[in-house]
Amino acid sequence: MTVLRHEAVPIRSSEDIVVVRQKVREWAIQQGFSLVDQTKIVTAASELARNTLQYGGGGTLRIEEILQGSRRGIRLTFEDNGPGIVNIELAMKDGYTTGNGLGLGLSGAKRLSNDFSIDSRPGEGTRVTIVRWR
Repeated sequence: MTVLRHEAVPIRSSEDIVVVRQKVREWAIQQGFSLVDQTKIVTAASELARNTLQYGGGGTLRIEEILQGSRRGIRLTFEDNGPGIVNIELAMKDGYTTGNGLGLGLSGAKRLSNDFSIDSRPGEGTRVTIVRWR
């Protein structure tokens, strides 16, 4: 896989969630994503940015334009140094929440993505990576 370009976006406040949405939409438009695919990746990014802020205490989004064979896509990596997730399997279930949300953040982001991975260790933080292919 080749990274054609990348950008880092800090997530420190609720205003940064808006910036994340705008940046991801800009990248998706530049890559020629359909309106449906733009909406899917922006929605997933919004949920993951909110989780990064709310549960991880803030962190960083790395946006990458990637090329794999003839496929082009956008890879988003959300990383924080928060408390981590004790039970990833449980956290991935629809309706599970430790806050007051709907519990659709992680599972919803997975459904809206073509590729999804999560790595989290209690006390060390969380990294969630999603890819949307064009």
